[in-house]
Amino acid sequence: MVAAIYPGSFDPVTLGHVDIATRASAIFDRVVVAVYATPSKNLMFTAQERVDLLRKALEHLPNVEVAEFTGLVVDCARQLGASVIVRGLRSGSDFEYEFEMAYMNKQLAPDIELVCLMASLAYQYVSSSLLKEVIGLGGEVASLVPPHVIDAVKRKLELQK
Repeated sequence: MVAAIYPGSFDPVTLGHVDIATRASAIFDRVVVAVYATPSKNLMFTAQERVDLLRKALEHLPNVEVAEFTGLVVDCARQLGASVIVRGLRSGSDFEYEFEMAYMNKQLAPDIELVCLMASLAYQYVSSSLLKEVIGLGGEVASLVPPHVIDAVKRKLELQK
């Protein structure tokens, strides 16, 4: 049985994230979408809110679960019994970032492999931060985000006013 983790901040989850998780679930026996609780980013949602949004978005995938983590990704992988880290790549800049992280993680945990999945063409340009901005400005993003996420972002933006 091969287990993988798909780590990220997921603030909020997009259909691009769902696509990567879905494709990973077809490759690996068990996939844990690991929500990084304390990234150095300005977050809209708490860790628990991000976990809840992801669980709803991924509930159709029986071999995918969602968990929160802090600390190093490789430590999270070991704690969860995962031998693979899954990452999605949208662009060259994603590759450069993941390239550096891959070598650091290999230094820290030589036994854990990295598998990068290219983003599907429909989601190549989608980022959580861009979607939050577009939703806030009243733009239409229903083809890029689960419906419950659009509602959650709108509620958060109303609270910030």
